[in-house]
Amino acid sequence: MIMKRVLTILLFTAFAAVAAQAQKFALVDMEYILKNIPAYERANEQMAQQSKRWQGEIDELSLEAESLYKKYQSESAFLSDEQRTAREEEILAKEKEAAELKRLYFGPNGELFKKRESLMAPIQDEIYNAVKEICEQKKFSMVIDRASAGSVIYASPKIDISNEVLGKLGYSN
Repeated sequence: MIMKRVLTILLFTAFAAVAAQAQKFALVDMEYILKNIPAYERANEQMAQQSKRWQGEIDELSLEAESLYKKYQSESAFLSDEQRTAREEEILAKEKEAAELKRLYFGPNGELFKKRESLMAPIQDEIYNAVKEICEQKKFSMVIDRASAGSVIYASPKIDISNEVLGKLGYSN
């Protein structure tokens, strides 16, 4: 009975060890890969330029609101109650317009988010497909992104497939 239990434990341990060894891991450095893809750099530049234009529009509206407020402050003593109320509403409307534009452009599902998605999704899909193809060829069970895996303290450079991914994408380094 004891011999049977020991034999079962040994077989289970051996099976677990073989299963653990059968798993192969690889690393990629997405920051490195993206930095070496010209389309990614162009997309970032496009987004930066568009973001700057949109911020300019918002700043212009904010300056208009600020100008209206300063004018209102200097003239408020000479205005009737109706005129004061009208000016205050005008200022609030301009501030609201600037805030709405900011939300429209830079909000969680704003235009910048949509632009980023449309420009980056094809690049990310291409990288994903290259990684997947390499993993299928080399029988990797898992690929970890070195750039975003804060808990990876050390990893052998031998398991980093970033240059292979770039090669598969046509960008040799």
